[in-house]
Amino acid sequence: QVQLVESGGGLVQAGGSLRLSCAASGRTFSSYVMALGWFRQAPGKEREFVAGISWSGVSTHYADSVKGRFTISRDNAKNTGYLQMNNLKPEDTAVYYCAAGLISPRTHSPHLWDYWGQGTQVTVSS
Repeated sequence: QVQLVESGGGLVQAGGSLRLSCAASGRTFSSYVMALGWFRQAPGKEREFVAGISWSGVSTHYADSVKGRFTISRDNAKNTGYLQMNNLKPEDTAVYYCAAGLISPRTHSPHLWDYWGQGTQVTVSS
C-alpha cells in the first residue's frame, strides 16, 4: 500500500504562485518505480489530469491547459512529489490530488491510477 498526503494549497491572487507537495509513505512509490500524477477537480466537473512524471523523473507530461505554467518534479530520496504552479488563473481553482501507479505518466484517465491522496484546495481569485 501507498499513502499519499498533499499539502501547500491555499488562496492566491491571479498571477501568483503555489507549490504543492505530495508526501508518500508505506510501500513508497520510489521502491516500486511508480509514476506520480497530479489531477484536479472543480465543483461540478470531472477529475482531470494535470501532470505526470515517471519514477526516474526523466519523463514528464502536462495537460495543455497548464503547459508552460506548471512544473512537476519529485525527490525519491524524500518520497515526495511536487507541483510548482506559476501564473495561476481563476480557472485553476479546484481540489488538487496526487496519485501514484505502475503506469505511464501520460495516463490521463484517473481510473487507471492506483493510489490517491485526500486532496488540497487551491483557490485563485481574480
